[in-house]
Amino acid sequence: QVLLVESGGGLVQPGGSLRLSCTASTTLFSSYHMSWYRQAPGKERMLVARITNINNTWTFDEEGRFDITRDNNKNTVYLQMNNLRPEDTAVYYCNSRNYYGETSWGQGTQVTVSS
Repeated sequence: QVLLVESGGGLVQPGGSLRLSCTASTTLFSSYHMSWYRQAPGKERMLVARITNINNTWTFDEEGRFDITRDNNKNTVYLQMNNLRPEDTAVYYCNSRNYYGETSWGQGTQVTVSS
């Protein structure tokens, strides 16, 4: 199992930006598909963004406010979030998946968008 450690969450005003980071404890990081999920209070966990091992990306937000990138030299995946809204408030989780379908989750980082 891969240890995933997220950071970068916090309190931000509407319209602001945050960049989340997730660092993985594996030498095979470049082969993993990485994702960000979020879970708001009383709601199910939902997929926010995904980046494959060959850097194909997908995000849920069609307005382009969210961007997922990775740095294989640092074993880290990032989620850049711009123009944040109160409805983006949630705990954000990092997820990894290897070739065999084995997955790991981080502990989560809280993002709160409020004035």
